[in-house]
Amino acid sequence: MTHPCRLSVAPMLDWTDRHCRYFHRLLSSQTLLYTEMVTTGAIIHGKGDFLAYNEEEHPVALQLGGSNPQDLAHCAKLAQQYGYDEINLNVGCPSDRVQNGRFGACLMAEPQLVADCVAAMKSVVDIPVTVKTRIGIDDMDSYEFLTDFISLVSEKGGCEQFTIHARKAWLSGLSPKENREIPPLDYSRAYQLKKDFPRLVIAVNGGVKTLAEVSEHLQHLDGVMIGREAYQSPYLLAEVDQTIFGMDTPIKKRSQIIEEMFPYIERQLAQGSYLGHITRHMLGMFQNMPGARQWRRYISENAHKPGAGIEVVQAALAKIPKELNV
Repeated sequence: MTHPCRLSVAPMLDWTDRHCRYFHRLLSSQTLLYTEMVTTGAIIHGKGDFLAYNEEEHPVALQLGGSNPQDLAHCAKLAQQYGYDEINLNVGCPSDRVQNGRFGACLMAEPQLVADCVAAMKSVVDIPVTVKTRIGIDDMDSYEFLTDFISLVSEKGGCEQFTIHARKAWLSGLSPKENREIPPLDYSRAYQLKKDFPRLVIAVNGGVKTLAEVSEHLQHLDGVMIGREAYQSPYLLAEVDQTIFGMDTPIKKRSQIIEEMFPYIERQLAQGSYLGHITRHMLGMFQNMPGARQWRRYISENAHKPGAGIEVVQAALAKIPKELNV
């Protein structure tokens, strides 16, 4: 059976919002999509609906940030009522703001608390509760530290699925951006985890840029999570259904996907959304192709203007040479 996490797009703050996920779903029907991290405090006390999404996004997972088991359970129950397909606990984000809230990567130092959080959520929902974590933090970066963490959270918390960001995190001294680039990748740690915990579902995240790399990781693991590459070069996802999931469906052209966005854009504009909030996710669609710079520039210069509508995207699409037939 093909596991739902076989390929997923990582939760990325300020990036993987509902407009982005709708766009990505047009590229791949099978890829598991994650929300941005949403804190329990925002859901419980914030103004606005932080759990809203488009029905077309399924399969879609909610990533939660928090460390209070009762609050997490409350939010997980709400998420199940909303129809999410999975709840994921963030144990990987190293930002100061997240640490100050006592969640994210710093929770690796408190595996019993992580286990309590997972157990509390699992006790109130039927959908999978998963954990996204690092291979270590600061000087706690031995393989033994990682296996102790996985053992406790799986055995005491009941977690059956982990996504491993194959870099450790420095909780001080590095920015979140530097933490995605400076600590070296160590995929072998994730591979070894799968060997040592064969009953668990193990996926890997970090530095994956091509579907060939995805296929290589899948020789060793249950799943692969792609981050920034899927956002900056979204057409990467267009062959996923065929290459990774074995579907016998035609690969869509770039222009076709853009045109399939038109009805969604018009619906969102009618509901008060701003064009630029939607089109910013589409800027990389023609990456490394003739006309790509003109496409990006036209949208960037015009989508933010008052009253900007679908005609901006149509005019930008006209900047792509028709003879390319893409």
